[in-house]
Order: sequence, then structure tokens, then C-alpha cells
Amino acid sequence: MPEFRRDPVIGRWIIIDPSRNFKKIMHSQEDEYPKDKSKCPFCPGNESMTRPEILAYSDNPHRHPNSAGWTLRVIPNNKPLLEIEGTLKRRGEGMYDKMDGVGAHEIIIETTNHYQTIADRNEKQYENIITSIIERMKDLRRDSRLEYILSFKNYGISANAVFEHHHSQLIAMPIVPKRVREEITGAENYYKYRERCVFCDIIAQEMSAEARIVQENEDFIALCPYASRYPFETWILPKNHQTDFDSLSYKDIKNLSKISRSIFAKLYNVLDDPSYSVLIHTSPLKEKNMPYYHWHIEIIPKLTKTSGFEWGTGLYANPVLPEEAAKYLRESE
Repeated sequence: MPEFRRDPVIGRWIIIDPSRNFKKIMHSQEDEYPKDKSKCPFCPGNESMTRPEILAYSDNPHRHPNSAGWTLRVIPNNKPLLEIEGTLKRRGEGMYDKMDGVGAHEIIIETTNHYQTIADRNEKQYENIITSIIERMKDLRRDSRLEYILSFKNYGISANAVFEHHHSQLIAMPIVPKRVREEITGAENYYKYRERCVFCDIIAQEMSAEARIVQENEDFIALCPYASRYPFETWILPKNHQTDFDSLSYKDIKNLSKISRSIFAKLYNVLDDPSYSVLIHTSPLKEKNMPYYHWHIEIIPKLTKTSGFEWGTGLYANPVLPEEAAKYLRESE
């Protein structure tokens, strides 16, 4: 079973999983995806290649579970980072802290079409993806062992996506990741000083300046952050203060689907189908309704590689002005 180990210097938890294929990890990330699509476990007809589904959407009310005929499917990861069974068993090892790797690791198969691009999707597909994430978050929220749920997507070889077929992942864990905690702490410090949510202030500032806005609608805004870490980094935020991603209303889902579809199509067209990662940052499961924290989606195209400078300093060197990135995206179809 995997286990969490805590870094005693900076307090970061690390997952150690010796069961994962070391030779596969060492294999070059520049290799192409397998040519034989019949072996793709995410394609219809190959349901037996995955673990039994947790959730599925289908236009056929008579469809049998774990069979073809679905439009979206959620399954447990065949090789999960964390396992749902077991107890945490928090313990010490001399000066070190560790616990068992209990949690959940799920895959959302977003489409039946192996070759579908993000530019080809319709709004209903985006609605299904968002709705499935919300359903799974609400279900996992009932597990008292869990502290945080990260929904993310890696697409393309440069983003370390194992499969070409479009899919997202969801990992529920018994800790709040250090990166998220730092973000929450920074937002809380801003709130203590100004008595306002920093994310709400960012939205107001960007709507006033307009230089870094890519697109907006009634409920959401997409922008390239002022201090973007990566070229063409894009965030999507709700205009009204919202802490929890899984609290979205039906109207919210519709409007988030519309702006998401447009932003991903712009990235596809401007950057020629780039590899990318998508992260949904939401509040910890046991810290609801925070006046200082605002859920948001971070989209990070993989156009540059992290170097020793970034790893050694925590600083990022971005060769593209956010204002220029936003202009390119804004003006694209």
C-alpha cells in the first residue's frame, strides 16, 4: 500500500508508492502514444479493461452498467495513487511522521471518441464533465477520513498524460496539500488586512484594467494572471464569491460550460493543440464557506520545461507577457 511521508523541513506530505512500475517511469516521456487504439481502456467496448464504474451518463435508460452506450464514465484508477480501503494509521518513525495512503483516485472518461479534440466538443459534454466532478465531490465529502479533493487533467505527452484518450482525474486525500494551504493562508492574510477576498479584488481589478481578460460572461471570467508563472496560463473564476466548487447551481454549470468550451478552443487554435494541465482549486472539505477563499480553475499549457532555477528557487521565468497572451487568446475564434 502507498504511504504518506511528511517532509520535516517544510511540512510537505509526499506519497511513496513502491508498487508503481519503475521501468515505465524511467521510460522516455518523448515516446509517442501506442498506435493500437483497440487496446485503449477508455474506448467503448473495452469496459472490461477497467475496474467497475462508479458513475456513468448515458442516453440509453436501459443500458447495463459496465457496457457500451455511455457518454461519460467514471471509474477507479487501475493503478491508484491512493486506495479507498483501510485506515490512516498515523504514526511516527523517530523524528519522522507518516500514515497509510488512504484516499480515492478516480478517472473521468470525458468522451467516447478517442480522437475528439477539445475544439470539437459541444457544451453538453462540458456540462457532463463539470456535473460528474460535482457528483463525485459530494459523494466523497461524506468520508470523514478525507480532507481535500483535487480534480485535474493532464493532456499530451509533455503533460505526462499516460493515455491519449481525453480524461480527467480526481484524487481525494486525507491531507490538505501544501500548495493549496499556502494559497489559502495568503488569501486569509489579505482578508485580515483589507477585509476583502483577494480573488474578488483580482476580478474587480482585471475588469477595470481589461488588459488581461480573455473572455467573460454573466457569471464567470477568464483571464491571464498578472503574475503568470507559465506562458498562456489562464484562470477561470466565478464573478460572485464562491468557496466550494461542488456548490455550483444549474445556471452556474451552464455558464461555466460555455466559457470553458470557448477558452479551450482558443488555446487549441492559438497554440496548435498544446499539451496542458488543468487544476480545480477548491476549499478543503472541512473548511466550508470561507469569506477569504474563492475556488478557481487553473489552465497551464506545457510550452516550457521546469529547470533547476525554478526547482531551486521556487521562482518562475515566463517569457510571455500575460497581457500579450490574453490579447492573442481574446482575438482568436
